[in-house]
This record gives sequence, C-alpha cells and structure tokens, in this order.
Amino acid sequence: MLNQFLHEEWLQLIVVVIAGFLIGLEIKAYRVHHDASKEIGSVRTYAFIALMSYVFAKVDIYLYIVGYIAIITHFTLFYYFKLKSNRTGVLLFLLTSLVYSFGIIVIKFNIWFLVIVFVATVFISNINKRLEKFYEIFDEREIEIFAKVLLLSAVILPLLPQTEISEYIPVSFFKVWLAVVVVSLFSYVGYILKKYIFKETGYLLTGILGGIYSSTATTIVLAKKASSRRSYYLFSSSIIIATALMYLRLLGIAYAFNFKIASAIVVPFAFLTLITMISALVLFKKSKQQQKSDTHEPEDDKNPLELSTAFLFAFLFIAMATVTHFVLKNYGDVGLNILSFVVGFTDIDPFVLSILSSKFDVTISGASTAILIATGSNNILKALYAYAFSKNKTGIISGSVLFVLGLLTIAAGFIV
Repeated sequence: MLNQFLHEEWLQLIVVVIAGFLIGLEIKAYRVHHDASKEIGSVRTYAFIALMSYVFAKVDIYLYIVGYIAIITHFTLFYYFKLKSNRTGVLLFLLTSLVYSFGIIVIKFNIWFLVIVFVATVFISNINKRLEKFYEIFDEREIEIFAKVLLLSAVILPLLPQTEISEYIPVSFFKVWLAVVVVSLFSYVGYILKKYIFKETGYLLTGILGGIYSSTATTIVLAKKASSRRSYYLFSSSIIIATALMYLRLLGIAYAFNFKIASAIVVPFAFLTLITMISALVLFKKSKQQQKSDTHEPEDDKNPLELSTAFLFAFLFIAMATVTHFVLKNYGDVGLNILSFVVGFTDIDPFVLSILSSKFDVTISGASTAILIATGSNNILKALYAYAFSKNKTGIISGSVLFVLGLLTIAAGFIV
C-alpha cells in the first residue's frame, strides 16, 4: 500500500537512509562494547553515506565510482595512522563499503534485496561472540570434511552417466555414487550431532546417534567400553537402541531409492523397531536402579566420512550388484536368500542399496525378503560382537536380545 502514496524513488531513498542509520547504530554499539572510541564516523555519518550512495548512483555511475574512490582514499589515510597505533581491524571499512553499496543495490535490484543484504550485515556483525565459543570446540579438520561432502554430492554426482555400466552390472555410475552420497550423508549427520550437539549426554544417546551411521561400529565401541564397566543394563540398552536406529535408517534409504520395496518392508521394520526400542528402554530403566556414576559418553568415534571409505563402498556396491545379478540369473530367489544371509555378516548397506537401485529380475516380495534376511543375519553378527568384545554380562544381555531380533527379522523376511 505504501507504493500507492509515495513515489518509488522516495521510497527507495527512505529505505536506504534508514538502513544506513541502523548500521550506524550497530557500529556505535560495537564501539561501546570494544572500546573503539578512536574509530571515525558517527550514526549520522552512515546515514549520510547511504544517502550519498543513492544520490550519486541515481545521477551518474561515474559519480558513484568517484564517491567510492574518495571513501577508499579517506580510509587508506586513516588505516595508515591506525597501523602506527598497532591496530589492524578493517571491520569499519567493510561496513562502510556495504553501506555505500545500498544505493546502487536498491536501484539495480529492488528494496527486498537491500533488506536481505541489511539483515545479513547485522547478523554477521553480531556473530563474533558465538564464533568465539565455536572456536573452542571446533576441529579445523571439519572444513576439509565438509569439503568432502560437497565433493561427493555437488561435484562428482552430476557428472556421472545414468546408463547401466554393462550387461552384467545392471547399475549406473550415477546410482552407485548416489548410494555413496546418501550413506555418507547419514554418517556425516550422525557424526556431527554426536560430536558437537549431544557431546556429553550419556551412553544411551551415543547408541542412538551412532546407530544413524553404523550400528555395527557402535556395537563394537560400546561393547569394548562395557568390558571395563559394571553398568551392564546401561550398555546393553545403548547397544540395542543402535540397532533400532539401524532399522529406521535402512527404511529411510529404502524410501529414497525404491518406494515399492520400502512400502513392502515398512510394517515388519516398524514392528521390529518398536520391539527393539521397548527392549532398550526396559533395560535403560533397570540401569537407573543401579545408580552408577559411570554414565559418560565414550571418546568420539573417528569421522566416518573418509574418501577411501567412499571409494571402497562404491566398489562393494558394484561388486554386490554383479554378484546378485549372477546369483539371481543362475539360482533364482533361493540363491538370493542364501546370499542375503551370508552378506549380513559383512557390511549390508552396499547389498541393500544394490537391491534397491538395480533392475534385477526379482519381485518386490523377493527383494524385501532378501533385505530382511540380510538385516537379520547382521543382527546375529552384532550379537557375536557384543559378547566377544565385552566378555561380561553386557554381552550376554545385549547379545541375547540381538540374536532373538536377528531370528525375528529373518522370519519376517519369509512372511512378507
């Protein structure tokens, strides 16, 4: 409605001046908190700079450039004397340059883009205190790790062909790498949550977050830790809850790659998840009765997002797709079920994704059975790990539950 009462130029001018004035207030607040009274300019100065930027940009672009050269010259002289006082900050110059850009931004684009720039400026100028706390816990290697995430997803993936690799490998390089990206992202999210957000929240949450990216690895870590602890029920519940998250993770991956197969396994997976969570919560409630103080989280796991791991996963994915294609072609569903059971004693993600992503001559029921059998045998493997690495009551309790879950999961595979 405001545009109906004010000419567009007047509205632009008012918004630019107000934005400059508010940035001036922000700079004044910064001086008060950082004792920077020797810095140049006042609140009115930045309102005038914003006004000047709009007028100069409106009159002539060369006049606008001359105005900015004048500001740069002024700050160059000021910075020269500032260095003599052992002060090196350039924040004031950056903010002044942004304020001077307000005029040309509103002319070249629109008022809403100027508002976005203004909000971003205020947000970034106030983020320093939060960054100081972040620096205390930030691992510098995380920048490299995040770059790997972008490399896997945004750089490599779009470049890969979507045609099948060959007659005997019925998957495309695009689908292979998409599987790598999906699993890596699940791993990365779980790792970040565990390391930075829920760092000291106990073993149960360790099991929950660890289960997002690897229930097998989490079982081994917790079982090893349990070998020197007497909190049997606490560690057992943490190991079991990781498997509950495994069911949910696999179901999420299934929906991402093959909706029909995911719909076929959603009921047994939901039922098994419910049983697993109830078992974990019952054991956790019993652990409360022990009232042990040794309930802190173990050391951070190694970051799971390594490029060597990604390449190994891609190789396993292709290998599983090839083996599955051969088994189905020569031995049918019976051969696939036997292969599923054997694969469960390794890393099941490549096998599950090869089933979900490939165009095998297998029914929805056959594919669902294979996934459930592989998941069940993987639970049996974790039961063995839990006992072997803890060698105490934790291994007996958690191993027994995981073994039963494995049998139930395999049985569910023959029912679907």
